[in-house]
Amino acid sequence: MKTKKLRFPAMIFAAFLLLTLPLQVFAADSISAEVTTPTGWYALLTILPLIVILVLLFLKVDMIAAGLVGGVMAMIIGGISLQEANQHFLDSIPGMLSITVPIINSAVAMAVFKSGGYTSALTLVRRGIKGRVEYFAAFIVLLQAAATYMSGIGGGSAMVIAPLAFAALGAIPEVIAAMSIVSAVSFTTSPASLESGIVSKLSGIPVADYVAEMRLFTLGFVILGIAIAFWGAKRRKALFVGEESSEYAGMNNKQLFKMTIPAVFLLASVILGPMINKAIGYSLFTPLVYTMVTVGLIFLCTKFTLNKSLESMVDGSTYILTRLFSVGIFLAFINMIGQTGAFAAISSVAAEAPSAIVVPVAVLAGILVGIPAGAYVGSILTLVLPIAVTLGFSPMAFGFVAMGVGLGSQLSFVNITMQALSSGFQIPILQVVKGNGKWVGLAMVILLVLSLIFG
Repeated sequence: MKTKKLRFPAMIFAAFLLLTLPLQVFAADSISAEVTTPTGWYALLTILPLIVILVLLFLKVDMIAAGLVGGVMAMIIGGISLQEANQHFLDSIPGMLSITVPIINSAVAMAVFKSGGYTSALTLVRRGIKGRVEYFAAFIVLLQAAATYMSGIGGGSAMVIAPLAFAALGAIPEVIAAMSIVSAVSFTTSPASLESGIVSKLSGIPVADYVAEMRLFTLGFVILGIAIAFWGAKRRKALFVGEESSEYAGMNNKQLFKMTIPAVFLLASVILGPMINKAIGYSLFTPLVYTMVTVGLIFLCTKFTLNKSLESMVDGSTYILTRLFSVGIFLAFINMIGQTGAFAAISSVAAEAPSAIVVPVAVLAGILVGIPAGAYVGSILTLVLPIAVTLGFSPMAFGFVAMGVGLGSQLSFVNITMQALSSGFQIPILQVVKGNGKWVGLAMVILLVLSLIFG
């Protein structure tokens, strides 16, 4: 069995060595040389590795394995030497790991998760609404959006919030769809997400500028999600189906509110901090300040000791760091494909389209790719966004494309947020996809209209 599992990677590696060594003498002198736009049959040939990668991703092949196959093909097609490939590899990984603010924000938000900040908020709201289930449903969606926006991780947020929502309300399709929508728009425009980091790295737009540009649109889709959840719970005349968690049932409201303070502070710092800094003319709410203050509040307001608070923050960085490392490797292969002129070839075709519909077409492409390959939103962006770069898209247009991929992923059987919702609400993922179809589809239509107007 082990031999069979190792056979495919071994064959790829052997082909890699045999096919690329003879090409070294024909390779360009520098990987930084300007890429020329290929034409004719060669242009089609340069695009072939991208098609192969997409097919492999659709077949649920690991993105690094898919990238390796495409990278080897690019080396053969473009005459890229081992030295050049190695330089791409060494440049791409540290480039992704240098996206420090998203890493910090994600780590701190996961510490808030572990300390019970979001669970206590749900418990407190449930007590306050006195049976008005539709308000509780709306708050669940708001909490999912806020937690995802702060951490940059939709699946991680849903893993915590979905079981709590199911225990209280059961599986309401509109609530599940709303959680999917707000997750998609939050993790693709979050100051803490891998996706925002990739947009920043590929486009050259600072994360803070990109996030600020997309904030109103993110808020608009969050309001849409809240409205869908509220309407669905009210229309179905939903009732509370479970009791409070035993851990929190014995706490009074004052104790619960105290536990939510770290989450409230972090959210306010991430969203309002830049505006406050600008208003006072001084950088008060910096990552260093709100990280240390949030950890201190976890220690003061929850049962965590200071050591446990710090450990939970460090442990919380694991998720995004491992994924940044994986995407860095994948991006190295994508850069090799870019060196052959593949993205220049695609953009030259896209540039022929009327300028008014270039952005909506790119958004639609992101949606269509996101549906089957939604497990790899970050890697999909590394395939789609280089084309947007060559076409000179605005920060807002980049955001619309990223949102399109995110929304497409919310109809994907392999997306981690979808898997978390399926598990948390204890229903088959097919049921989640079907329930999402109408409402996520509505969000997609709205996004396409927005990209046509503002893109």
